[in-house]
Amino acid sequence: MLGRTGTSSKRCRFKFQQHQSLSSSPILPKLPSLQFPAGTASRWSQVRQEAGQMSSAQINRILKANEYSHTFPKGPASHGVLSFHSNMLPSNNPCEDSRSSATFLPAPGGTLFAVFDGHAGPACAQAISQRLFYYITMAMLPLKMLEELEWAVENERAVPQLLEWHKHPQDHSFQDGGSISFHSLRNFWQERLEDGEDQEDEGKVTSALFSAFRRLDYDLSVEAQVHLSLSSPRRVSVPGEGLSSSSPLRVALSGSTACVVHVSSGVLHVANLGDSRAVLGVLDEDGRWSAVSLTNDHNAQNPDELQRILEEHPPSEHKTVIRHDRLLGLLLPFRAFGDVRFKWSAEMLRQVYKSRPDVMSAVDDAVRTLPQHYMTPPYLSALPEVTRHHIRPTDKFLVLATDGLWELMHRQTVIQRVAEQLTGLQQQRPIVPSENMTLGSLQRLLLERKGKVLSVLEDQNAATHLLRHALGDDGYGGVSPNRLAKMLSLPTELARRYRDDITITVIHLNEL
Repeated sequence: MLGRTGTSSKRCRFKFQQHQSLSSSPILPKLPSLQFPAGTASRWSQVRQEAGQMSSAQINRILKANEYSHTFPKGPASHGVLSFHSNMLPSNNPCEDSRSSATFLPAPGGTLFAVFDGHAGPACAQAISQRLFYYITMAMLPLKMLEELEWAVENERAVPQLLEWHKHPQDHSFQDGGSISFHSLRNFWQERLEDGEDQEDEGKVTSALFSAFRRLDYDLSVEAQVHLSLSSPRRVSVPGEGLSSSSPLRVALSGSTACVVHVSSGVLHVANLGDSRAVLGVLDEDGRWSAVSLTNDHNAQNPDELQRILEEHPPSEHKTVIRHDRLLGLLLPFRAFGDVRFKWSAEMLRQVYKSRPDVMSAVDDAVRTLPQHYMTPPYLSALPEVTRHHIRPTDKFLVLATDGLWELMHRQTVIQRVAEQLTGLQQQRPIVPSENMTLGSLQRLLLERKGKVLSVLEDQNAATHLLRHALGDDGYGGVSPNRLAKMLSLPTELARRYRDDITITVIHLNEL
């Protein structure tokens, strides 16, 4: 349901078993093999060769290339967040995921985290990862502070710092949209000043999240239309020539889901748009861990979303608006930023397709034609679903991740892996002696197991730990080095067949 608030009650429960009886151990299943399409036998041979040659150090360099962590000072200033761990593993080239994390400095303060899953190119996800937190900030600031900000800008005075960003060095390489994005942001806060109403404390954050999401998506669309009207068509000899990665048109024609977490004074808000997820790891009094979802997927697997889409369009479109579990047979998420090909009028889109070959040459193939059965736009919403949750002592951490992780791991497994990493508990893979196994071989296996138990966990970063298990899972809670190496050795043109870009942020809320 649009605009629904409340606390989700979807919960998975499990308890760690430190010991397993060998007599009751199941036969080790065969791991699923990687099946390459016809015509790629030589690439498969190359992958196997590269995987066999990949050392542990090389695996770690790939897995840890984009990891980042930050610890907050203890006390009220942390707002209930101890630290966070984050990591990204690309599949697409360039990666279409983005992430953001920042401290909201104005009183009462807070922390912001987000993951963004782009499609039809990385431009939209990159743009909103730079801009959305500023829109949330402007939606939350009291009018007095907005007046001071407007005065400082108008008189060319120093503007107070509003956000303290926490970023991996690679995250700084994206362009921020420059003067166009600032002009749009200023218009937003000026309109708030004209309205002249401060939000009530109760519901202030929820209202600000709705307003920020809706306004940023509106601005992306307007900026693209202005760019179209002010720029002239040009002949291109090279695809994409003359249209930068931060061009308003490229941003608006691509799209992105978003999942944002705001934490302040022990209260957690999640604003979700699409199919990324936020899942709480809860340690109950009886020692059991629960996986509590704070988001709902906005896709065809959600009956409420299906009903919402059908109700927004006439009965004559009920057979065409969702086909093959996709919006108009094309788009998996039912809510997203950008994607103006599902929002603009058919006349406007036809004009772009017909008169701007320079634009069409620079965008993904999927966005170069008008969708079939395009009759009553807009079909796509940028209004988030917001959940409010009071952090309890039993809420230990929150896993925020794009769908690339959830396609590989169940939420219960995700919470279990993070809990194991935090507590140092490692479930052991059962030993199933074969008929021809000697006592010497069995002794070597037991010594190997003892070494693993005594060794420290390889990953200090919880997000990296999840990546390692998502790609190398051996079916028993451990990691198969051979499988992990194969997954990391996949060439770019094949990797997307087996996994998506993966972005993970693990937010630590309370001590264990």
